[in-house]
Amino acid sequence: MPFELLPWHWFVFGVILVILEIFLASFVVLWFGAAALLVAGLLFLLPDLSQTYQIFIWSVLSAVLAFAWFKYLKPLSVDKTKAGLSKEAIVGQIGQVIAVPAGDNRGRLRFSVPILGSEEWHFISEDTTDLGDRVRVTDVSGNTLVIKKHGQEFENTGET
Repeated sequence: MPFELLPWHWFVFGVILVILEIFLASFVVLWFGAAALLVAGLLFLLPDLSQTYQIFIWSVLSAVLAFAWFKYLKPLSVDKTKAGLSKEAIVGQIGQVIAVPAGDNRGRLRFSVPILGSEEWHFISEDTTDLGDRVRVTDVSGNTLVIKKHGQEFENTGET
């Protein structure tokens, strides 16, 4: 009696591959498992599909899904926040003063987009700042930013 691939064979194979992905965490085996699950569904709808076509469809679906993952989906999940590059990520950024320094209190500035996970930061400055001034980060001191008014640090080169 010849061996015949049934829908449940493909289903079990697909589930095993998907579960295996939990231990590998590479998102490659997941797509082979998803392709096997799709073949199981297709074989359920078309029970007379030959084993050659089943394996061919599984191979093509696996390749297409893996290619789509690496080409289109994985680049969307890349972290573009520069996390872990604290000083390099924040020096040179431009923000706006939302609270001026007063006495021992440090000032606060806000960036238009979150920098290292936060839109608002405490700052210190040798310059006097007013509410609403645009400032550029020149250094980081602990959790506090060192700033200058925007354009001031580049006066000699003509840049703003």
